[in-house]
Amino acid sequence: MQPRDYLSFYAEHFDSVEVDTTFYACPSVNTVSGWFTKTPDNFIFSVKVPQTITHDKVLVDCQPELKQFLDTMSILGAKLGPIVFQFPFFSRGIFQDRHEFLDRFVPFLKKLPADHKFAVEVRNRNWLDVEFANFLRDHKIAQVLQDRSWMPKPSELKFDPVTADWTYIRWLGNRKEIEAITQIWDKIVVDRTEELNSWVDFCYQTRKRGVTVYAYANNHYQGHGPATVQQFIDLWHNKGLPEIRKTPGVRKPIVSQRTLF
Repeated sequence: MQPRDYLSFYAEHFDSVEVDTTFYACPSVNTVSGWFTKTPDNFIFSVKVPQTITHDKVLVDCQPELKQFLDTMSILGAKLGPIVFQFPFFSRGIFQDRHEFLDRFVPFLKKLPADHKFAVEVRNRNWLDVEFANFLRDHKIAQVLQDRSWMPKPSELKFDPVTADWTYIRWLGNRKEIEAITQIWDKIVVDRTEELNSWVDFCYQTRKRGVTVYAYANNHYQGHGPATVQQFIDLWHNKGLPEIRKTPGVRKPIVSQRTLF
């Protein structure tokens, strides 16, 4: 299979993808137009805001970069799903606390269009509390829920982590730990059945509330991202829960994870 066919092949098996490459740079108009034409009408792209905005400039003097990114992503039309602000861990040398971060983030929010879905991922564990959740809820922004070694899972939080009428889940795992086992991302090498079972229960209860769930797996979670998603789907079905795909029909498993973008 040629690299140009990877995305189309992926879209035959799954209904959505999280695009990681937008984190490193805003793609070209031609590239995004290609994503649009290679995927079916109901396919959804979740995209990360470029690191120039979240890491380098940290929300300051980045209006040109933000406009370029949003204008380029608008090419996806109805296929554009959540837009994720993936922030790094902030030391006290950058922000003394979450309140200082929000003092900068609140004015930035006023520049965001109201007709898009935005999610925020923070990696400062102690920032996650009911006050921060309520802030996101007030602005209809989703809190990114992470399954990684040093961040709390929903069951560990003492507040409702669902802050919009949709939520965003990332199964990330432990990069250092799994890279000591493998560098080839073609099969599951870490058994996370117990964790995924817990996520199935959480997602079911979340959907019962009328909340849409966007969930994505990194290769570093088990060793093969698509296999993780397929295992989640299988566990869901084994519990006798309602169909979760938007697209009917049985899809073939993906045998190897390649770079889509």
